[in-house]
Amino acid sequence: MERTFIAIKPDGVQRRLVGEVISRFEEKGFTLVGLKLMSVSRELAESHYEVHKGKPFFDGLMKFITSGPVVAMVWEGDGVVAAARKMIGATNPLTAEPGTIRGDYAVSVGRNLIHGSDAIETANREISLWFKEEDLIAWEPSIMSWLVE
Repeated sequence: MERTFIAIKPDGVQRRLVGEVISRFEEKGFTLVGLKLMSVSRELAESHYEVHKGKPFFDGLMKFITSGPVVAMVWEGDGVVAAARKMIGATNPLTAEPGTIRGDYAVSVGRNLIHGSDAIETANREISLWFKEEDLIAWEPSIMSWLVE
């Protein structure tokens, strides 16, 4: 079963949107297999965002992502990586479609509420950065037969 990494960034936590984000993924039919509220260390932040190292916004991103609590999650389901990206919306909230998380709640690129893995390979890497294997719970909701053939 496919898995993806989702993080509600400090602005999403501060704005009390954690329940709203979780509800959207649950209502879509995905299964939550890992969840934690945490402070992000500079080391973890640099590893997670290493692709952006050297870019002009990198230091600001590090300051922001370590500025307050983050909710880290792993969601499971058929096509969850691509579906999550659609649910999250464009990186720039000003171009994110209404009905997406960013389109409905975010205001600026630097405060866009949520991170979601952009590919299966990225998801696997990010999950291993944020979670130990024993932190993840393999389970099947009883409603699954009503969601998937």
